[in-house]
Amino acid sequence: MNKNNTLFSGATPEEVQQDLLPLVDFKSTGQSLVDIKRLLEENLLPHLMRYDHAGFQSMYNSIPEQGAALGAQTALAHNQGVTNWQVSPGGAMLEELCCESLCRLFGLSAQADATFMYSGTYANQEALYLAIHKKAEHEGFDFGKQGISGFQDPSRLVILTSTDAHFSIKQSVRMLGLGDQNLVALQVNANRQIDPHQLQKTLAELKASRDICCIVATAGTTSTGAIDPVEPLLEAAQQCRAWLHLDGAYGFSFSLLPEYQSQFQGIDKVDSITWDPHKQMGIPIPNSVLFVNNKQDFARIALFSHYFNRKNSSEPNPGIKSPPSTRPMSALPLVTSLLHQGMDEVREKLRTPLQNIGRLSAYLMAQNDFRCWHEPDTGVLCFQHQPGHVPDPHWNDLQTFIYESILSEGKRSISVTQLDDAVVLRMLVMSPHINYADLMETINDIRATGTRFTDTEKMNP
Repeated sequence: MNKNNTLFSGATPEEVQQDLLPLVDFKSTGQSLVDIKRLLEENLLPHLMRYDHAGFQSMYNSIPEQGAALGAQTALAHNQGVTNWQVSPGGAMLEELCCESLCRLFGLSAQADATFMYSGTYANQEALYLAIHKKAEHEGFDFGKQGISGFQDPSRLVILTSTDAHFSIKQSVRMLGLGDQNLVALQVNANRQIDPHQLQKTLAELKASRDICCIVATAGTTSTGAIDPVEPLLEAAQQCRAWLHLDGAYGFSFSLLPEYQSQFQGIDKVDSITWDPHKQMGIPIPNSVLFVNNKQDFARIALFSHYFNRKNSSEPNPGIKSPPSTRPMSALPLVTSLLHQGMDEVREKLRTPLQNIGRLSAYLMAQNDFRCWHEPDTGVLCFQHQPGHVPDPHWNDLQTFIYESILSEGKRSISVTQLDDAVVLRMLVMSPHINYADLMETINDIRATGTRFTDTEKMNP
């Protein structure tokens, strides 16, 4: 076991590989569970990242919440496939009821529905499929039967999204038989949100030559946690008869906070929404959800068979709303977690990281040796350390040096990203157990690391 107060062992990839080779050396005779447990504790666990560590301030991961862990243990013990009533009456019904309850909880339309997915990436992909399918209906054909070839000129199809959107949007476009040419990046404002005025300019430029089938907004972009303005994008989508999808994998949870309601006005009219409870909600992976505000939209992806998911079946069949024909009981850990905590505690756990990152932002903005790249919408903050001894041309190199140095120490984890031409440091607070003092320790570490930059060859020509 990793007995030091570090994030993980700090071993090199080669060292990790050597430790893990015994785990995949399958022999003719089996080993006792005691021996296997010891092997896991000695060879695997030290190399796992500790998401509960106060220094883990980089990625969208968390350990299971206690109530969620109970649900996950129950789901594992019974290993239910919940695709339909035929394979698990209780599991299928629980998923359907959970989806209905979530739609009410988030204030979606009375006609809304949801489905559990393996990841936010797959949820985004299905949302784009539904959007293209609806566009095909406007063109007078069934996309499910004719595919992309049904469009008179598929090259005219275009999907609009932010330059800061998650890469899964581009991946989804490719997986659906389109190409990068069918994806147009929208410019962002100073706070890294889609700029509605620039969007209108883009719509005008594309009107004669392209057919817009979907606009993708993001609630909590990966790099900066920005929340795109929902209502202006909703108006734009209605204007060009396009589907509006909200990728809220990270940030949609914050719509549960009363003080965030204004940023989510209009979500009851958005066509589809992606949400990942496995992020700051502490629900075990896999646990992602795709919402639609009109449950009839799921009919565009439904497939039936004679032995499974029969067309005229009156029982609940979650499997007709999304592709996995074998799906785990993902709803159960979410249900038990919300039951255990109560919504007041859930909201407070969501609120605490936002308050701490906001306090850190205010501090850094008042410092001469730091520059913030945005005001945080959520629990993410991007900034540069700009000490006086390092000239402007080397600031990007300095951020990379700081990131690599801190990561190699294994005491804390921050990340680095690029915004336009700038390399910036990025801190993310997911856990309510990470307090302001923990963040300030990271800032002090960044400062201390920055002083060593002049000892390298990086500033030499």
